[in-house]
Amino acid sequence: MVVNMRIYLSSYRLGRRAAALQCSGGDALIVMNALDEYEQRLLSWDREVEDLARLGYRSKELDLREYWGARDGALRERLAAADLMWVVGGNAFVLARAATEAQLASALAESPGLVYAGYSAGACLTSIDLHGVHLMDDPSTQPTGYHPAMRAETLNLIGTRIIPHASSTGARAGAAYLREQDLAFIELADGDDHLIGMH
Repeated sequence: MVVNMRIYLSSYRLGRRAAALQCSGGDALIVMNALDEYEQRLLSWDREVEDLARLGYRSKELDLREYWGARDGALRERLAAADLMWVVGGNAFVLARAATEAQLASALAESPGLVYAGYSAGACLTSIDLHGVHLMDDPSTQPTGYHPAMRAETLNLIGTRIIPHASSTGARAGAAYLREQDLAFIELADGDDHLIGMH
């Protein structure tokens, strides 16, 4: 588990305390892989860029698929040039498979200066596991280029689980499942955010 990383998580886009991410002239990497199942996976790209621009960031895409099987250190080098990684929502299982194949957890462990920020699936990726989220997102979704043997491992950055979109039908089911299993989690409603190591 990465314990010295600054982390910003929200249910949907930027939450109430997004000013904590403010950075004049910062460089952001936007991860859109949770949307890989869609032909128009970059449909919300301009919106994401504009959201981060208001906080002072210049943005480029970080497509984790480009680092599947890449040489050791390649992803770490890419992260070293950024101040913020912004991981957007979509299918948390697709995102977790992309992150696992790219060995994102290892790269982040060597990137203590980077801020991890994400919403919805991007927040779920920091969890211990995706228990409960299986009632919100389809675990069997397999975009082009993905295969059944790919593992959907989380980053395990926060020592608990995130259930976003609290009060939605899927979130209520996921939260109920976790309570029945006596598993720890944090619920975030749209507009809510959760900060670790930030003010």
